[in-house]
Amino acid sequence: MPARRRPSDRGPTTAIFTFGHGTADAAEITELLTGAGVRGLVDVRSAPGSRRNPDSAREAMQQWLPEAGVGYRWEPRLGGWRRRSGDSPDVGLRNDSFRSYAGYMRTEDFRGGIADLLAEAADRQVAVMCAETVWWRCHRKLIADYLTLIHGVQVCHLMHDGKLREHRPMAEARIDGDVLVYDGPSD
Repeated sequence: MPARRRPSDRGPTTAIFTFGHGTADAAEITELLTGAGVRGLVDVRSAPGSRRNPDSAREAMQQWLPEAGVGYRWEPRLGGWRRRSGDSPDVGLRNDSFRSYAGYMRTEDFRGGIADLLAEAADRQVAVMCAETVWWRCHRKLIADYLTLIHGVQVCHLMHDGKLREHRPMAEARIDGDVLVYDGPSD
């Protein structure tokens, strides 16, 4: 069986955070991000807009985040809601959307998005953001698995109470060459 974890070629840098905006407004998001020392936000929503929360729309965030000292970048290559192609080896994932995203993680587009994220994280504290408040119901958990297991980067989830929770990769994940496969038993 391939190794479960391998060290990064360049060693761990500062932790990358994940964050879900949920119903938080601009003031709440600003307080959370700046309080955690975040200087760059990478938006990984497939459709970066919100009718319910206008402060979290891409166009709005592009304006108010830099005013708060936080850079903003939309990264569609890391967006969720992917379609599954063919038979999935990721039988350890029960959720179809997670299984589809796990398959997408083996593409060059995904790897390019990760490479750009890592380059940005080498220069400043970065958070990856999606809409779902809790990371365990979001594709951010798969991105976090990839960063942790493939690149050896520490990932922490920024909760709305300001606490950081260190990411623990899913038990179903294993490294196969330079990709993750979710075919192991769950806890």
